[in-house]
Order: sequence, then C-alpha cells, then structure tokens
Amino acid sequence: MALAWRAAPAVNLALQGGGAHGAFTWGVLDALLEDGRLPFEGVSGTSAGAMNAVMLAQGLMVGGADGARAALRDFWIAVATSLPFEVAQPTADGKNMRLAPAMQLLLQWTQYFSPEQLNPFDLNPLRQILSKQVDFERLRAHSPVKLFVAATHANSGKLRLFREPELTPDAVLASACLPTLHRSVVIDGEPYWDGGYAANPAVFPLFHECRARDILLVMLAPLKHSAVPQSAPDIRSRMMELAFNATFLREMRMFADLRERAARTAWWRRGDLDRRLAGTHFHVIEASDVMRELSTESKVAANMRFFEMLFALGREHGSAWLSAHHADVGRRSSVDLQALFD
Repeated sequence: MALAWRAAPAVNLALQGGGAHGAFTWGVLDALLEDGRLPFEGVSGTSAGAMNAVMLAQGLMVGGADGARAALRDFWIAVATSLPFEVAQPTADGKNMRLAPAMQLLLQWTQYFSPEQLNPFDLNPLRQILSKQVDFERLRAHSPVKLFVAATHANSGKLRLFREPELTPDAVLASACLPTLHRSVVIDGEPYWDGGYAANPAVFPLFHECRARDILLVMLAPLKHSAVPQSAPDIRSRMMELAFNATFLREMRMFADLRERAARTAWWRRGDLDRRLAGTHFHVIEASDVMRELSTESKVAANMRFFEMLFALGREHGSAWLSAHHADVGRRSSVDLQALFD
C-alpha cells in the first residue's frame, strides 16, 4: 500500500466553506482516505473548508489516512457537543434543520447588536476545539500537505492566505469569522473576517505553488438555484451566498477561459503558462440537488444527527466520484469547466 501511495498521482483539494454543511466535505474526505489511492499535495480551504483542511493535515501527520479519518470525526463530534443547549432539530422528514427558538432569537439580535454587545467575553467554542485537537507548533513545522487558509482583511477586502508555517488557532478562526456573529480576529495588528468574502476557496495557489496537476473541488454552494427568493430573510440569505461565491466563480471562469485559449493554441506556440494550463486537470464533487434544498439557517445547526446525514451524503458522492473518475486522475479533467462556470 505504501508503494502504491507514492506511485499514485497526487491531487490538490479545494474545500468550500458553508458552516455546518462542511460535514458533507468531511464525508467526501473520509471516502477518499478510506479508498487510499490518492495522495494529497495541497489543500486550500475557507471557513468550514479550512477547518476540514487543518484537521486532515493534523490527522495525516500523526496517523496517516486512518489518523486523518479519526481527527475529522473527532472534530465534528466536538462541534456538535460544544454548545450548552440544543441549537437545532431535524425537520419531520429528517432532510433539513429547524433552529431552536433561542437560536432563532440570537440570530435576530445580530441584526441590531454587535458581537461585542452579544458576546462581551468573546467566547468561541471553536477556539477550544482547535487548541485541544491540533498541535499547531508541530503542524507549522511538519505538515504533510501544503495548506492555504483564506481570510479577508476587514479594512481592505483583500485576500490573506495563511500557509502552514503561519498557522495558528487565530488564523483558522479568522477564516470562519462571520462579522455578525464573531468579533474580528486580529492578527499582527490587522483585523480579519471570513475568507468567503475574498475566496471560497482560493484555487490559484494550488495551481501556482503545487506540483500536482489535478485539482479536486469539493463544493457546498449550489451553482444554480431552482427558484428566486421571495421573503426578506430568504433574499438576505441569497445575497450573502452570492457575495461569498462571487470571487470563486470569477476565478473558475478565468481558469475555464484560459484553458480554452490554451487548447486552441498550437502546441509549438504554447508558452509555459499555456502548457501548464493545458496539463492541469479539474474535478468536482458536489451535491447541488440536495444542498439547494437545505435552509440557510441549517448552516449554523450544530447537530450530530444532521452532521451524520451530510457525512453519509459526502461519502456517497465521494465513493461515486472515485468509481467513475479515479482513472481520470493524472490523465484528463473529469468536468467541463467551460460548461460549469461559463
């Protein structure tokens, strides 16, 4: 197995954010790790994607694929049990979540009160979870994968990428800092918000800084919705989702256009960039049909039953992708970027 692992083409992972919906990515990663045929070189993540990326790296560092599977499971269990009260319950059909009245009230208050007013002691259960489960000092020195954690500079909107030598609990928390719920995370005197505003996730570092020529996108945000929102809360939710995905969609459209141009250029006239673009393979795992039906409020549903449902869905889609497209890795793209993002 070790020889096969070294001989197999490596892939880079791009992990989207989406709060509790990140449990879908946990399931995808579990399926890939259990299969064992794909080594990972670089992992780029935002918000929940950053959490999954860091837990993946921590687990691989201490225990290989089995260690990574255990680390991811331990993280999501800790998140589900981190609050002193139940924040959500599954709907009757078990396919969605309904927030508890106390959580609904808290979210309503965020429209009128700042995080400093609602949470004067700046309590964040994720800080304790990360500090307990991740050896950041060791990870900074010995991460088995290249890490790219996205955060947004709150005063300029610029993207800040934290690479593995820079990783701290604050860097990961900054990537998941929704400014209506949490105070800005200050690092080296600069304030940061959720990375989704600037990149969800950043794909370009996987292209420029990794040798692996295959990039696997694990997507949580639906590429298209079936209906236009009508209520004020639904409109606000859609606006937030569009804002979080705009930079990612532009970046992928750029890759699609540049690859199309490179493909039309005769091989003897291609420059280094064209050859690199032509030789990069893109793959996608997503579940738009299910994700578009989940309520926006379910993104803050810290509920193990909900996590397990998304985990099972992620494993199912990850296993299906492996069955259909593992042979494509190192050879060709398994998705048409032009059709997907144009």
